[in-house]
Amino acid sequence: MRTGFLACWPMSLAASLLLSAGSALEAADTVQLVDEESASPVHAAPSAAMLRYSPHAGQKYPTRVYFGDTHHHTSNSGDAFMAGNRMGPEDAYRFARGEEVVSTTGIPAKLSRPLDFLVVSDHAEGLGIMYEVLKGNPALTSDPTLARWAAALKAGGEEAAKAKNELVSAQAQGTLPGPVKDPKIVGPVMKSVWKQYTATAEKYNEPGRFTAIIGYEWTSVPGGNNLHRNVLLRDGKDKADQVFPFSSWQSEDPEKLWAWMDAYEKKTGGRMLAIPHNGNLSNGRMFELADFSGQPLTRDYAERRARWEVLQEIVQTKGASETHPTLSPNDEFAGDLGIAGWEYGNLTLEGKLETPEMRPTMYLRGGLMRGLEQDAKLGVNPFKFGMIGSSDVHTTLTAIEEDNFFGKEVMDEPNPHRWDHVTKEGLGKKRYGWQQLAAGYAAVWATENTREALWDAMQRKEVYGTSGTRMTVRFFGGWDFNATDARGRDIAAAGYAKGVPMGGDLAKAPAGKAPTFLVAAARDPMSGNLDRIQIVKGWLGKDGKAQERIYDVAWGDAERRKRGRNGKVPAVGNTVDVKTATWTNSIGDPELSAVWTDPDFDPSQRAFYYARVLEIPTPRWTNYDAVRFGVKMSPEVPMTQQERAWTSPIWYGPM
Repeated sequence: MRTGFLACWPMSLAASLLLSAGSALEAADTVQLVDEESASPVHAAPSAAMLRYSPHAGQKYPTRVYFGDTHHHTSNSGDAFMAGNRMGPEDAYRFARGEEVVSTTGIPAKLSRPLDFLVVSDHAEGLGIMYEVLKGNPALTSDPTLARWAAALKAGGEEAAKAKNELVSAQAQGTLPGPVKDPKIVGPVMKSVWKQYTATAEKYNEPGRFTAIIGYEWTSVPGGNNLHRNVLLRDGKDKADQVFPFSSWQSEDPEKLWAWMDAYEKKTGGRMLAIPHNGNLSNGRMFELADFSGQPLTRDYAERRARWEVLQEIVQTKGASETHPTLSPNDEFAGDLGIAGWEYGNLTLEGKLETPEMRPTMYLRGGLMRGLEQDAKLGVNPFKFGMIGSSDVHTTLTAIEEDNFFGKEVMDEPNPHRWDHVTKEGLGKKRYGWQQLAAGYAAVWATENTREALWDAMQRKEVYGTSGTRMTVRFFGGWDFNATDARGRDIAAAGYAKGVPMGGDLAKAPAGKAPTFLVAAARDPMSGNLDRIQIVKGWLGKDGKAQERIYDVAWGDAERRKRGRNGKVPAVGNTVDVKTATWTNSIGDPELSAVWTDPDFDPSQRAFYYARVLEIPTPRWTNYDAVRFGVKMSPEVPMTQQERAWTSPIWYGPM
């Protein structure tokens, strides 16, 4: 259905804006203000109706969504530097703010639209150290492996890329050369680089216009299994410089990271949160039902994990982590984005190939389902997380628009051959450049564009992730939404007045009622129309096992697209001309909204709900490359895809 809310989003909560000022204001028509100098009346005090006149005055809820990247690497990251990146944090901020820069490979680059915020999250492990290796610091290059890496860095190209993969593998296997982990050798350099970075973040942080959130990546990868977390600070340089980031060189155990974060907060009075990513490359370890040492989860563990890890990254250049076709065989969109190549095995393609038995504890939907099961067992849900997207670029450029994709690594920057470049090889498998996604963004509903407001919105999970589109999505849950709420111009007003936003909780069900959900989306003005809005539900069955189901709740071209006998909405169609990498918005709708009531609700069963919004098919980055470089790619390379967004869940609990 088409509605009229696009032009007036965000909405206002007019019904709750009466400013209480006591009984005197109730008789305001008879009260006069007096000019103190002349002691003569100047105007009548505003009446109660006048005080309510502006629908935006006194508004407390977020009215704007901010788009940014919480996962970004510059030349300060060892693997990025070894892959050829020579651009630092200052370049990252300039590019994110909308300036034109020149990439490491000499290509002019500029975003179509500036970002609202950026987290430069360089690896804590060996921060800035590879530059010292290249310079030939004798304390480092006296080691034969580091001397060989220094030579490879000077040679560049494939030699440097091979050395970079050796570095990543050595990190995973615990075989890094001794000098790079010796705090006496590398400590002073790393601390200096950290303070330079925080100073640069302060320089480019401009509250209200652009936010430079301070953060870093903790890169735990035991045996190649991805357990990485990005750590985000709510604070500025004054607090950040009181510590040096805790790294996986100190411990690969997430509980040790949480303990360090707790110590930081107690020492500085600041705040931190951690965002895990790439569960799809963890070989089942991201949501395993045991702690790092192999012991069963406890209530204490669940409370601490829920406290520190409030978000998960659902999509980035290294694939999508929502679900897998073998886990969700009835989900027609489970395998069409970011699965190919990434399902072979873990991050480094070492140890074991991925198996179906691993998948229930590695993908995010499975993690949410395991969370319901653990909640029933422990009394606390350890996997109660919101969802964002981000990029994990190692080029210093968050350039993840399909027609403006600069790849994950410097070697993946625009060139005619990047699509069939082998990016990783192991266990008899190869990953290719074309399998990278031009993704993604974190979308944050914050009250203003500041470090504090953005961080607070992340903490309360009022966020969603996108595959690179900047569509606007609202999602609310409550008990009393009706169809009128979806048709009105004040969708957000109705949402906040009658329910909770994405990331929230619904309390015990009122007698005889099922939860209602208000969902609305507006397309990115520079991208495709909307295909459909779906609500994904997970619930705990009477047997104690979690189940899932996907509901189509609104879709474009509804007058011609009717549900089939199987209850599913047919495909929207495809207008992409792959010969020219163009499309038309002659299908789908620019806006969709609906109120949906769960038809299968059981008030005794724990459940979660999140919205997934899909665009019509548009050209993929590989299609743009094929046209611009005049190359013919192999048949398995997709030329189109459906961009999408995933909201943070809303949870229901019977207690």
